[in-house]
Amino acid sequence: MRLTASGISCARGGRTLFTGLSFALSDGELMLLTGPNGSGKTSLLRQIAGLLPLESGSIVCEGFEREEETHFVGHLAAVKDALTVSENLAFWVELYGGNAADLAGVLEKFRLDRLASLSARVLSAGQRRRLALARLAAIRRKLWLLDEPDTALDAEGRAMLVGVIAGHRAQGGTVVMASHGTLDAAPSQEISLAEVMRTAAA
Repeated sequence: MRLTASGISCARGGRTLFTGLSFALSDGELMLLTGPNGSGKTSLLRQIAGLLPLESGSIVCEGFEREEETHFVGHLAAVKDALTVSENLAFWVELYGGNAADLAGVLEKFRLDRLASLSARVLSAGQRRRLALARLAAIRRKLWLLDEPDTALDAEGRAMLVGVIAGHRAQGGTVVMASHGTLDAAPSQEISLAEVMRTAAA
């Protein structure tokens, strides 16, 4: 697969967040997005996902269908409190497609197996984040768009997430991740949106 952005721009509320941004990503690559709050990291992820229109430029997806092959994990966990941990994961698998036989292994990978029968409403913030991230392994997608995915995770959780991302890349998956630099996931390229704006204004 290949994801190519050419001269894209984003404006929100009448303010230009970034402009003239170009990049290209191929199988197994991870692009890290950095910048202060409000610099456009989340907006760029949403543009890549097709959830937010471009002000200018283009995004081309080659070798995969963006709507069918993209995981977007945002700030909200999107966990259903009325369901148990295992029921939440089973619901997502049924809705988006996946192998129900793999659920036990996914729960174990994300250290959720001992919590499987608990109502999601009693989970801590870190446990809810792990449950949201478990969708990455339960439902295979080529492109992962991760918005500060280590939020609320402890050291064990961050190490687990780094391993999951590395495994995805080893299988040819591609990742775009917004982070404040707290997750050491060995990016193949990095874009500072604050620097993009400084360059455009020069």
